[in-house]
Amino acid sequence: MIRHLPDLLASRAALSGDAVAIEETATGKAITYADLDRRASRAAAALAARNVKAGDRVGILCRNRAAFFELLFGCARIGAVLVPFNWRMPAAELEALVVHAEPVLLCHDSECRDLVAQLDAAPASLDLDGNYERLLSDSKPAETRTTWPAGDTWYLLYTSGTTGRPKGVIYTYAMALANFINVGSATGLGAADRVPAFLPFFHTAGINLYALPTLFAGGRVLVMPGFDAAALLGLIEERRIDLVFGVPTIFHDLIEHPAFESAPLGQVRHWGCGGATLPDRLAERYRDAGIRLCNGMGMTETGPMALLMAPGDAWERIGSVGRPQLLCSARIVDEAGRDVPDGEVGEVLFAGPAVTPGYWRNEEATRAALTADGWLKSGDLARRDADGLFWVAGRRKEMFVSGGENVYPAEVEKVLACHPAVLDAAVLPVPDTRWGETGEAYVQLAPGAGALPPEDLRAFCRARLAPYKVPKSFRFVDDFPRTSAGKIQKHLLA
Repeated sequence: MIRHLPDLLASRAALSGDAVAIEETATGKAITYADLDRRASRAAAALAARNVKAGDRVGILCRNRAAFFELLFGCARIGAVLVPFNWRMPAAELEALVVHAEPVLLCHDSECRDLVAQLDAAPASLDLDGNYERLLSDSKPAETRTTWPAGDTWYLLYTSGTTGRPKGVIYTYAMALANFINVGSATGLGAADRVPAFLPFFHTAGINLYALPTLFAGGRVLVMPGFDAAALLGLIEERRIDLVFGVPTIFHDLIEHPAFESAPLGQVRHWGCGGATLPDRLAERYRDAGIRLCNGMGMTETGPMALLMAPGDAWERIGSVGRPQLLCSARIVDEAGRDVPDGEVGEVLFAGPAVTPGYWRNEEATRAALTADGWLKSGDLARRDADGLFWVAGRRKEMFVSGGENVYPAEVEKVLACHPAVLDAAVLPVPDTRWGETGEAYVQLAPGAGALPPEDLRAFCRARLAPYKVPKSFRFVDDFPRTSAGKIQKHLLA
């Protein structure tokens, strides 16, 4: 096992100092690797001047910006732990995470000043739109450690909370390196690549798919404040993008944009999707547009790259999430932890150097998530086919039993999403005096779909599902509560 890593930013700066590392699309600001190296050292000195020590947490609450990575690498150089917080949270929710993480310093942008002011537990703060640049210019790069302890915590990411209160997932330096290898193996990521970073940096996909791996590789990260379909298509029009990773809602908005059809989409050599279920119909639309949209599956706890479809399979195996990547092992087990034969549904377990060692200050959750021999229990149900491809069946906690038969809501949701009038759907179990439980479907209609009688949806499902899987009732919603990755928060529906 590797115990220490070299300072990967310093190594990259020595190799690619004059190359642009980060470009802010909103400001036009470009930072070379040599600049990023110097600014990270100044950030480390500025943090140390604020009495930040090894092991201390540094919170950050802001839209996507280059300073995020300056502080991330600055923390690495003094052994501090960066904690990105979700700026979309109301103060009451955010307060609980701040209390849990106990940052000694909270960095924020101008947009989050009022939010920080509402926090009773807010520590000392650093305004990224106020005195940050002055602090960096006044700080002389100090001598810092030149290696990173592979197993030490580099940053914490709080889970999206699809089932309840978020947990702080520990990210080590070794995890970041392993994810870089997994991403590189899956996509061919290299120094010539340009990658947009529009997913929020408080989310693992925003950091790790593929911004941080691109910085390790020596490529260029185009930091966008957030997702904007017109802006992203504009970058593609200018032929400035080589890889794109997004969540299904991103790809829905992209393909619906008027500029989509005329953009030179073929210049993007790899398209990746994850974070939530990719509807078959959306994948088929991308196939019709000539794009091999590679569906995948991962978790905050897996670094996150775990499973990803190969481009060669993307059109022929729509619905699959691909195979385990280079440094990821995956197996499917029954409730007793025994491996199941190909074709049978069970829980997916993950192992490998990109898997988290656990949750911050939550030993109970860590014990519940990891088996005795170190496999991470994903909570996701899936099957593996004879070719080694994985197919997600849903969440173990969401499965319910109707009349003695197992019902996987994801399977029913997938069928509902195929209806031309349905944009998205979620299925929850409800008590039933005869069957024990039956399904209740929450349905979001596509724009312009008009009224849709429940009987029509029921008939649509009956033609495609066994009777016990067909929802007994239907409820129509204008929209769903979602996580930053686009996942429906079913516990809020209930």
